[in-house]
Amino acid sequence: MKFIGIMGFLWLIVGLAQASNAEVYTFDNPTDEQTYQSLTEELRCLVCQNQNIADSNAELAQDMRRKTYELVKQGKNKQEVADFMAERYGDFVLYKPPFKPETAILWIAPFVMLIAAVWLLLRAIRARRNADETARLSERQLQEATDLLSSTKHKSS
Repeated sequence: MKFIGIMGFLWLIVGLAQASNAEVYTFDNPTDEQTYQSLTEELRCLVCQNQNIADSNAELAQDMRRKTYELVKQGKNKQEVADFMAERYGDFVLYKPPFKPETAILWIAPFVMLIAAVWLLLRAIRARRNADETARLSERQLQEATDLLSSTKHKSS
């Protein structure tokens, strides 16, 4: 019974410790709050790489959220904050990087891969169709095979 009480107490302490890490930012108006929320969902956590900074618990994501809050409070618009983050951390921080020579591969590669996949699919279909056509026997070949089989049956009987 003591063990259950101790475990419950430890769970309570852990829960309180995690709750104390929650960030609370206050905004002067709902537009700034919406801008902040939108930005934190559109900026990638560089530690997690598959999470936005709104969902990440990494220290770098916390710093990025804090800096985003500061920039929004200074009156920066969404594009200015995104440009600042991209300048500081690189275009990888943006889920929608701008089209420029360094990021062209990110924008062009999916289309190239789609065209290559369609080309390979058409090539495979043509190859299968050609194989089917060459696999078909002519009437003369079928008659010769039938004659050969029937002559073998008569010889063995």
